[in-house]
Amino acid sequence: MSNIREEMPILARHEGDWVGTYTLIDTQGKILDKYESHLTCQFPENAPYPYYQINRYSWADGKKEEYEFPGIYSEKNLLFDTNRIKGRAWEADDSTVILHFTYKEQPEMSLYEMILLSPCNNYRARTWHWFKNHQLFQRTLIQEERLRS
Repeated sequence: MSNIREEMPILARHEGDWVGTYTLIDTQGKILDKYESHLTCQFPENAPYPYYQINRYSWADGKKEEYEFPGIYSEKNLLFDTNRIKGRAWEADDSTVILHFTYKEQPEMSLYEMILLSPCNNYRARTWHWFKNHQLFQRTLIQEERLRS
């Protein structure tokens, strides 16, 4: 039995659906891309993975992408090892989750993400810092709110 909900309570507060906007910028602040998102964060019971995330992205020109991220829990860390990425997430304080991962097809590229969850659990502010060969080359700014049914 996984203790993910008890041992990572901030992560557990992310459960549900989130909609928002991703804005990709270069190191000078120039907008490189902007698109909409719908993420689903799940903690399925009696499933192979104690955490499961689905990211759906859509652009104004009609382009769409979808990615699935099953996560394994171990000692207050959420571990990802998919065909696309390898990384881990951990809680930094009572409102922040940090995620670090590398792209398997581009091992010279890595990303650090900071996810801040509001006290009311309905808003998230996220930033991605993209590195190539250990040099920052772009950032993604993400503003989300919980999808209410």
